[in-house]
Amino acid sequence: MIEPIDEYCVQQLKEFEGKTLVSVTKEGLELPEDEEEKKKQEEKKTKFENLCKIMKDILEKKVEKVVVSNRLVTSPCCIVTSTYGWTANMERIMKAQALRDNSTMGYMAAKKHLEINPDHSIIETLRQKAEADKNDKSVKDLVILLYETALLSSGFSLEDPQTHANRIYRMIKLGLGIDEDDPTVDDTSAAVTEEMPPLEGDDDTSRMEEVD
Repeated sequence: MIEPIDEYCVQQLKEFEGKTLVSVTKEGLELPEDEEEKKKQEEKKTKFENLCKIMKDILEKKVEKVVVSNRLVTSPCCIVTSTYGWTANMERIMKAQALRDNSTMGYMAAKKHLEINPDHSIIETLRQKAEADKNDKSVKDLVILLYETALLSSGFSLEDPQTHANRIYRMIKLGLGIDEDDPTVDDTSAAVTEEMPPLEGDDDTSRMEEVD
């Protein structure tokens, strides 16, 4: 269902042939689980409880809460909306309205939840890194980068794409082993130019200009 009108139709069409329609992009999605799977899920929630709290503190009002997911398989995290919040498609539709109500816009668009995949290597490594030092600057950068990437992959738009791009560039520098304080090529060229001695004949040229 990719047409804009689908959002309005599904909101009114609650059931189809006796089956309740459920949005997989919203909270409260219940997947069939046996007792063993439920027990493992509870253990994962306990294990990642501290990481969820750290991520919520970093993201502050960007999300309502951070929880451990049971719907993710290959992705490290995803953004879902609350039961009565707007989906990504609905948010895009409302942003395109010329006569939109900005007060409602801010309220409905704010109802986002971040779900993390406890079985993903990125989340597990981030948990270890955060527990070692939750004040590590790289932890904050990684959490925000994960959140913004999850926004994009979940169909939402970024409020400040340039900041997201700068954060990616910093991570690329980190991956390449480049120090943030290292001079750039332009800075190095400028420094070399300043240190170069004057060419022979410069004084003669200056004198000729004075004579002219």
